[in-house]
Amino acid sequence: MHKKLFIPGPVEVRPDVLQKMAEPMIGHRSKDASIIQRRISDNLRKIFFTDSEILLSTTSGSGLMEGAVRSCTLKKAAIFSVGAFGKRFYEMAISNNVKADLFEFEMGQAVDVEKVDSVLKTGEYDLITITHNETSTGIMNPIEEIGEVVKKYKDVVFVVDAVSSAVGTKIEVDKCNIDILITSTQKAIGLPPGLSICTFSNKAKERAEKVPNRGYYLDLLTLYKYIQKKDYQYPSTPSLSHMFALDYQLDYILNKEGLQNRFDRHIAMAEYVRGWGRKYFELFADENNLSNTLTTIKNARGISVAELNKELGNRGYTISNGYGSLKEKTFRIAHMADCSMDDLKDLLGNIEDILKLK
Repeated sequence: MHKKLFIPGPVEVRPDVLQKMAEPMIGHRSKDASIIQRRISDNLRKIFFTDSEILLSTTSGSGLMEGAVRSCTLKKAAIFSVGAFGKRFYEMAISNNVKADLFEFEMGQAVDVEKVDSVLKTGEYDLITITHNETSTGIMNPIEEIGEVVKKYKDVVFVVDAVSSAVGTKIEVDKCNIDILITSTQKAIGLPPGLSICTFSNKAKERAEKVPNRGYYLDLLTLYKYIQKKDYQYPSTPSLSHMFALDYQLDYILNKEGLQNRFDRHIAMAEYVRGWGRKYFELFADENNLSNTLTTIKNARGISVAELNKELGNRGYTISNGYGSLKEKTFRIAHMADCSMDDLKDLLGNIEDILKLK
């Protein structure tokens, strides 16, 4: 029996999108491939409100995260972490011999904007990373405010991990002064895993040109130069199946659902799950910085989350336990991609029934 996914990814994928993955192959050096890949980039620029170039990579989001920190750090990276995935940026930097410092905040709290300012004021750092949406805690960082701070520091490249938020919440890349915004297909975009996406500003390009030893497969400057020279073709064979599906899904988002309608739907779903969480449990994250694509709920009733999920599985649903040190202390309900309000009501109704909540 298929279990309907309410986890932070992979997400449920519509059958018509899955069907696009089964389209016959074309030559990845063909004109048809260029047309599809250029159209994908043009549509993503609309969705991200940017004039920056778009880069695609046949990796998970982690691939472009590693590529960004390695390709665009010349002096030292300032890594701001509000949970498990912020730390991943730091581990990537260190393992690639990129100088970096880690600035951690209490789990459930957002990045302190004033702290960002004080760190950048030292002049030690020329790249900053922020996790926009931390799925371990349910925090969504205030990237517009952080972007205003970064704007003051002309030499700092601003990198944002929006893997679990982009296309599920409005991110105005240019307005937020973001140089590299990273996401991947298996979250709010609503595709299977296997393809990652980033914006790449002129500032990021100019920085990468000064950085030696940027790697090979994940060198963002090489990707950028190649698609300029080869009409939106990539140096390595891309996942054409993902591109067929992404091209189709972006058209659906922009021309059928409507971009603002998609953002509004995600907010409505988030507010519904938050209300439910407050009624029966407690929310884990700071109420001023709650995620629009996932809610982390504090296990205030001391239930067995594993047992709850086992019974949900018998009924055709699955949610996520807490991540890492938060296992059994929290549980997480994702509401992203093409999930509907009716889907959420069915899920929460079943949880109420299983736990006999009143």
